[in-house]
Formats: sequence, C-alpha cells, structure tokens
Amino acid sequence: MAPTDPGRTRLAVLGSPIAHSLSPTLHAAAYDVLGLQWSYGRHEVASGGLDTFIAGLGPEWRGLSLTMPLKRDVLPLLDRTTALVDELGVANTVAFRTSGDTVLRHGANTDVEGLVRPVEALGHLPGEATVLGGGATAASALTAAVRLGATLVRVFLRDTGKAGALVDLAVRLGVSLEVLPLTELPGTRHGFVVSTLPGGAADALDLVPAGPDAVLFDVAYEPWPTAVATRWSAAGGRVLNGLDMLAEQALGQIRFFLTGDQDELLPDEAVVRKAMRAAVGLPEVIRG
Repeated sequence: MAPTDPGRTRLAVLGSPIAHSLSPTLHAAAYDVLGLQWSYGRHEVASGGLDTFIAGLGPEWRGLSLTMPLKRDVLPLLDRTTALVDELGVANTVAFRTSGDTVLRHGANTDVEGLVRPVEALGHLPGEATVLGGGATAASALTAAVRLGATLVRVFLRDTGKAGALVDLAVRLGVSLEVLPLTELPGTRHGFVVSTLPGGAADALDLVPAGPDAVLFDVAYEPWPTAVATRWSAAGGRVLNGLDMLAEQALGQIRFFLTGDQDELLPDEAVVRKAMRAAVGLPEVIRG
C-alpha cells in the first residue's frame, strides 16, 4: 500500500443538487474503521462551476467525489486518468497527488464497480440488459452490463438524439446496442434493468420482471422505495437500489484516495464494507 500524505486530509462530494447525498455518512464510517482522521463534506457545485471550485482548494485537500452534473465537466481538468475513464469519458473521482512541487489531479471511475458487484453478489449474469436514461451514469451502466455478460443492451432515452456517446462506447465495448425512445418502452418482461433516471422519474413506466431471478437496479435512493421498485418487487423480481451502488462506488473511491489504486483492497475491507452499509441502513450482505 502506498503511504498516505498526512497533510491532505479533506475530501468532499460535489454536485447539484447535493443536500440529500449520503456519501459523507458512508465515507465517515469507513474512515472511522480505518483509523483515519479525514474530513469529508459536501458542496453544491453546478455545471460550469467545477474549475473555479478546484482552483480555490488548498494543500489540505486529498480528493473529491463527483455526482451529476460534473462527471463529464471534470475531464479537461484532469492531469491523469485511468483506462476506464478514457474508455467511458466519465469520471466520478478526483485524487490530488503531489509530484515534486506540483499537485496533479488523478481521475477515476468507480461507478462501474458500484453497479457490477451488487449484481454479481446476487449471482445474476444477464444475456440482455435494459438501461433507462442516457446521462453519465448510463455510460457506466452500459459498461457494467457488458462486464456482467450482456451481449445486447437496449437503451431508452427521452431524447434519442443525445445517444451519440453511448453509441460510440458500445462500439468500443463490442456490444450490440439498440437506442429507443423512452415512450416506446415495451410492456414485455425484463430480465435485467438498470434505471439511471432521477428518483421518481421511472415510476410510471411499465416494468415487469421476467421471473424470480430478474433484477431491477434503480440507482435512485431518495425517496425510497420508488413506485417502480415497489411494483417490480411485488411482481416477484429482485431489487437493488442506489445505496447498494453508492456504497460500492464509495469503497472504490476510498481505495483510490488511500492507495492510488481503486482495485487494491483495503485493510479489513470486509469490516469496512459492513460498517459503511450499516451506516446507511443497508443489510450486512447484498440481497435483492
């Protein structure tokens, strides 16, 4: 494990809106287990304001978590990026690293792992996947679906004209992609759905599980449960919510902040994960 820089102890999550974010709760639980005296807050930063915010940070800052609408805004501000960021064109994590007298901004994406691990924990490997929405999280959802074994992904958007980045990504991933308007979401049964829509935006959609192994991963968590998740569960399907994703992507961020490698396991990681999940009211183990 790479040594930490004791002079850099502040972190925060940025985005708009951000008041509802439970990232500070998750990170505080992890740092307590790890024995780190790190401070993690939240700041409202709208699109167009990230450059100014970062420029005003002092040497005590270790890193940032980013949510909508900043995951693409951050790209031109980064000095180094992981291969996954380059592939997706989306970053949700910035770590500040000192190199001589220079502070470098390292960007990472932990959203994909935040989606993959909860589904893997359920033992669900879909051949086809449905993704709702076309924003930055949809790019991570598309990549996660491919990593989980999907060979065909159907993406439903309000405006199909904004699907260009997803189409390009699908080509790079080598997966078949169908782009369709959200109004044409079929009333057929689905085996695996990832909704990246804001909380409540999917409530009127006709989503029916194909069977007891079918999974709806609704990345919303406030308010919870959403109406669509309630209907899916009542119809016999399994449901994962945004807190499952948030906990796992936060764990990847903590790895990146601490070691510079989002794949390097933390000391006593099982204990850290348990504490993080308990802090936001999740069961000890992932279950749909």
